[in-house]
Amino acid sequence: MEKPIIALLYDFDKTLCTTDMEDYTFIPALGYQPAEFWKKANTFGFTNRMDGLLAYMYTMIEECRAQNIRLDRDFLVRCGHGIELFPGVKDWFGRINAFGRSLGVDVEHYVISSGLREIIEGSGISHEFKEIYAASFCYDEHGVACWPAMAVNYTSKTQFLFRVNKGVLDVTEHRALNEFMPEEKRRVPFSNMIYIGDGLTDVPSMKLTKLNGGHSIAVWQEDEQISNEMLLEGRVDFAVKADYSRGSDMEKMVFAIIDQIAASAKTAQMHVAACDRAKNAV
Repeated sequence: MEKPIIALLYDFDKTLCTTDMEDYTFIPALGYQPAEFWKKANTFGFTNRMDGLLAYMYTMIEECRAQNIRLDRDFLVRCGHGIELFPGVKDWFGRINAFGRSLGVDVEHYVISSGLREIIEGSGISHEFKEIYAASFCYDEHGVACWPAMAVNYTSKTQFLFRVNKGVLDVTEHRALNEFMPEEKRRVPFSNMIYIGDGLTDVPSMKLTKLNGGHSIAVWQEDEQISNEMLLEGRVDFAVKADYSRGSDMEKMVFAIIDQIAASAKTAQMHVAACDRAKNAV
């Protein structure tokens, strides 16, 4: 019998790293302070009635073009080298995977982020994820970013939960994603999902996970109240400090959830096995 699969799905900015990923290296390379760049991008988006994600990607392209900075994949990946991860993130995945194996389940990790895939690829942890669903650029014949290839905003994040649920991970495959699939055929039940995010942009995904029997965790940093507000409003199951270190509250919380899921999966497998034996005995 196949092992049950547990999926941990993460936002990235302010969830695994301490601030917006563009703030570390990309924006300083333009000579801006983060607040200046985001004001420029947000103002442009508001003026042109654009989605905020598309507005900031457009601003990245135009600012690099104006300053004669080559906005290519290699530059963006190098920008990821400056990302500051929260404590414990680098060895978090190995610890979680080992704990899952000790309980007879496989653990998979996914990113669902409005940040940039290329920057995440330079973060040093991209190899830990089965898939990275994030915004990305397409590149012209010279290798320079010219148009969004993928845009992932706070509502479109939810489609990727269904991709993980059904096992339709290829973003170019839409027919299989939207076809009916019986619950028992789905690769990762929602009840086996843990969604970890930091704020309001994650609310639709957290709510979807929670309503379908999964688990949602809001992380918080010092002097931030948003996750506690979400907890009080019933939007998430738990609010935990963004510390992934060994023995942290985050680790204890996720271990407890995995233990609960593994126990439920084992009970379900025993029930199926008993039913099969009864059928064979008839």
